[in-house]
Amino acid sequence: MIYYRINNKIVLSKIPRDSYEIVSEEEAKKEQGIIYALTNIDPRKSRRSFCVTHPSELFMEKEDLSILKKPVDNVTDIPNWLIDKINKRQVTSINATYPYWEKVLSINYPDKWRINIVGLGDVGGTLVAGLRLMGGDYVSRVGIYDVEENRIKRWHYEAAQILSPDDSAIHPEIHPLKEEELFDCEIFAFCVSVGVPEVGKEPEDVRIAQFEGNAKILKQYVKMARDKNFNGLFIVVSDPVDMLCKVAFNESNKDENGIMDFRGLAPEQIRGYGLGVMHGRAAYFAEEKGASQYLKEGRIFGPHGEGVVVADSISNYNEELSDYLTIRTKKANLDVRAFGFKPFVAPALGSGTLAFIETIKKEWHYSATFMGGIFIGAKNRLLPSGVELETYDFPEKLYSKLQNTYDYLEKLV
Repeated sequence: MIYYRINNKIVLSKIPRDSYEIVSEEEAKKEQGIIYALTNIDPRKSRRSFCVTHPSELFMEKEDLSILKKPVDNVTDIPNWLIDKINKRQVTSINATYPYWEKVLSINYPDKWRINIVGLGDVGGTLVAGLRLMGGDYVSRVGIYDVEENRIKRWHYEAAQILSPDDSAIHPEIHPLKEEELFDCEIFAFCVSVGVPEVGKEPEDVRIAQFEGNAKILKQYVKMARDKNFNGLFIVVSDPVDMLCKVAFNESNKDENGIMDFRGLAPEQIRGYGLGVMHGRAAYFAEEKGASQYLKEGRIFGPHGEGVVVADSISNYNEELSDYLTIRTKKANLDVRAFGFKPFVAPALGSGTLAFIETIKKEWHYSATFMGGIFIGAKNRLLPSGVELETYDFPEKLYSKLQNTYDYLEKLV
């Protein structure tokens, strides 16, 4: 390995990197903070950066669904001091094929985040209220924006009046946004939804039905994010989150001629928040079945809709029970519609408010992140060194189902 100092950070590489200052291993070992390891992988199939959790990930040559498997490779050529840094989650892998890869060296989020929400319909408005209620310790400001000005006025008026009787309680400021302020934040949350089917007139997959209309609007905002050189998180809450995340990645990384130049949003900046409520639904149906093991041993993977995969337990997988939970979870939104209502409260709070807060807290939560060219939901956390995915010793049947979902998503966008 060759050790460099770039922008006052220690950077490792297996291949020479011209024009950078070379330093000794002894100097590298003294680094107290995060250090960085450079790779060169096809940017269409690789994250720009992520948290290294095992020596085998240090110089990865390929990313696909298998990054969710517990690493078993025996790596013998990594010095002990570097393994210790990896174990402390103080190593970041960077794909140097991205033109703006050096940006990763200066990523530093504040203790309290500013969240801007675009689209103040049922989900967006409920998300605003949830963050006003619960976000005081982690969110400094909730910016609100909608093309309909009266929605901005309404949610500013209502949410700003949510106040705890405890004088010491902290509530984020509710801030009406102008268009030029949309990307003055650490989180930009896209909650715009058009073409939501009326109750009683929904197709089998309501989420897919919204794709075309939502994608058209999303493209406008990702182009704005590119033009603003936005460095925060671009979060998709609108349906279908996984497909829209891929649209965000593709469209933000095209130049004026439609050529991919990878100068827009990095894959790890884009995250889809739809799986949190699916976890809540799976837990609800597991409790009905007396399958209490789900909360501790179970996991949920995949999209917010068709292709979702529920495991009642990773360590003691019951395929029949898991298939039952998968079907009930996938169709839970139709159950609410059968009552005569649109299902938006649990999605806004479970996939939105609570998951946003856990992300800021650097805690485990469910969201869709980039894996080998697609966005797919799984448990993860966002650390100062990057995204860490929870990994598993998968039962063969469970992994096969998840591979089918991965292949299905790969064909969609």
